[in-house]
Amino acid sequence: MFRYTSDNKRYHTLHYHLMNKFGEKVYKAVIDAGFTCPNIDGKCGYGGCAYCYDGAGEFTHGSAFTITEQLSKERERILKKSGAPKLIAYFQAHTNTYAPIEVLQEKYSEALDFPGVVGLSIATRADCIDEDVAALLSEFSEKTYLTVELGLQTIHDKTAREFNRGYDYEAFLYAYNLLKEKNIRVCVHIINGLKGEGKGDMIETAKCVGKLNPDAAKIHLLHIVRGTRYAELFANGEIKTMSKVDYIDTVCAQLEYLPPETVVERITGDGGRATLIAPLWSLDKISVLGGIDKEMALRNTYQGVKYIRE
Repeated sequence: MFRYTSDNKRYHTLHYHLMNKFGEKVYKAVIDAGFTCPNIDGKCGYGGCAYCYDGAGEFTHGSAFTITEQLSKERERILKKSGAPKLIAYFQAHTNTYAPIEVLQEKYSEALDFPGVVGLSIATRADCIDEDVAALLSEFSEKTYLTVELGLQTIHDKTAREFNRGYDYEAFLYAYNLLKEKNIRVCVHIINGLKGEGKGDMIETAKCVGKLNPDAAKIHLLHIVRGTRYAELFANGEIKTMSKVDYIDTVCAQLEYLPPETVVERITGDGGRATLIAPLWSLDKISVLGGIDKEMALRNTYQGVKYIRE
């Protein structure tokens, strides 16, 4: 049996990790703190990443509400399907370290002061992590269960330039190492199905992420969403999405190169029904998760089987 599981999973799930850490279910409460992005406001570019819609804040309640109000709404939503929850305040929309230090301090503190919040998860970009930001994050890491979710998406700079990421792999490594030097928990995001990439490119990204030995990783599927540049390319036949079979096959191969200790916080993406153009099969998330479990069992493989410690 795989060491980091209490069920049939052959990879290290977030559910398993949080249950072992807190002894009960913990839920992420999504927040839009009103930040923007240097790839939107012109600091490094305009228009954002080619696949991005609304700064990934589609499922938040919106920055018109205060952080406290948003957490109240999230707690009410979560209580409908569970008991009294413990929450991780998830700063999800846009770039959540892209503001003056005093603003970040205020917003993080407001979230942490909300009843039931036991941790913070802060989604950001590599080019928005510097010494001052890392020092502030280190302070919060000493106070609470903190995760910095660092967008990588791909190690391949050619692909990154195509979708307008705005920084190269070296910039990502600088930010990642700066955070790890301060003992901050880091979750690395990757995306499968980016324009121009094949299975080999995606596996190479997973291999390189595995060698970094991150605390956690999120594996996303590229969604074609209305209002994005990728939606235009898709309509013109310039980009195709992965099939369900290919996605499952690729994820199973990627998991083999991630250290077994690395928590896989997500293994597919959530697309909003109102905005998702393709692939529509991704809306059946249970089927995708079940397909990954079944395929790993058929291959008799586990997370970390091909990971080599250096």
